[in-house]
Amino acid sequence: MSMPLSYCTNVHPAEDLDGVLAQLHRYAGPVREAAALDTLGVGLWLPAGLAHRLAGSPGDRDRLRAALAAHRLTVHTLNAFPYGGFHAAVVKHAVYAPTWADPARAAYTLACAEVLADLLPDGVDGSISTLPLAWREPWTPADDAAATAALAAVSAGLRDLAARTGRVVRLAVEPEPGCVLDTVADVVGWLEPRLGSGPGQIDPEHVGVCLDTCHLAVSFADPVAAVRRIRQAGLRVVKVQASAALHVADPADPASRAAVARFAEPRYLHQVRERSGGAVHPADDLPDALDERAGLPAAGPWRVHVHVPLHARPAAPLSATTDVLRDAVTAVLRGPHGDAAHLDVETYTWAVLPDDLAARAADDLVAGIAAEVRWAVDHLDHRSWWDEDDADLITRRTA
Repeated sequence: MSMPLSYCTNVHPAEDLDGVLAQLHRYAGPVREAAALDTLGVGLWLPAGLAHRLAGSPGDRDRLRAALAAHRLTVHTLNAFPYGGFHAAVVKHAVYAPTWADPARAAYTLACAEVLADLLPDGVDGSISTLPLAWREPWTPADDAAATAALAAVSAGLRDLAARTGRVVRLAVEPEPGCVLDTVADVVGWLEPRLGSGPGQIDPEHVGVCLDTCHLAVSFADPVAAVRRIRQAGLRVVKVQASAALHVADPADPASRAAVARFAEPRYLHQVRERSGGAVHPADDLPDALDERAGLPAAGPWRVHVHVPLHARPAAPLSATTDVLRDAVTAVLRGPHGDAAHLDVETYTWAVLPDDLAARAADDLVAGIAAEVRWAVDHLDHRSWWDEDDADLITRRTA
């Protein structure tokens, strides 16, 4: 495995330092042991209140650092997409607030950067993933201008952080279906004219793209072309969130509809895209797509935003998009800075999946995450995936 590997702790509910320390003891340390790894990265999720506390308290950061060391865990990436309350009974659209037009988002992100810079191992750059500006509505030209200024200020702050600490931390904008920046093309198209190192510009040395491979699959994007487009714009893939979506080959089939309906649940948003008639048709949530009167036409395959465990396979007639994950990782690794991109396993849905895939007890969750991590180690090793003398990507399909 060439990319630094971690698993994202947003799967665990914790809103304060004691909760995060308990996570490391109860879950992350045992996951490392169960996965038979000498060390394991954790992609920490720090709610906003905790991020600000840690940024202002060297003593609290020392406590966190000591707990990480005790369990042989490292930190090279943070998830700063959810601001807080990610395990509330209903999250849905609340996960997109505050937006990048709200000063609170930039303040939270810079607090996370201060913490990460202090936790990074020597010689390792850091990454922070963030939301793609906001949910698509309401979004005004004034919001867009405010978001531009905020991201420019954060990139300047990250440049200053590097000068002050010697630690490079990069922000990774994560496209998501239904948001202002829905696809990789949207992120690149928005960032490209704003790039530069001058006042009011977004510095591409400190801001790039987070490639969530579930989101990529849902949009029916070509992962190789998406990565190529990022590079052509002078951007880098800073982070890959290793995740898989549901694929429904025939959503008109009653058995398929019944199978996918089991994944509808009240906590998280499960966007759906259908590819038919030469276009990709959207639905904002799985119940919307399934609605018999106003839902998607079911004339072509569906992709559903449900992070399914990497090593598991949903029962037929459903399948998972791990092929998109593999192709995306391979494409990233083939290019400049590929080995420096961070790979973060991000299956946060364990507690809300149907019973045959869920892990609701603590020991089951440890075993499940460890199996995902092992799958990533075993299946995302790029070295045998392509012919180095061939310009065309050669992928290996091993289920």
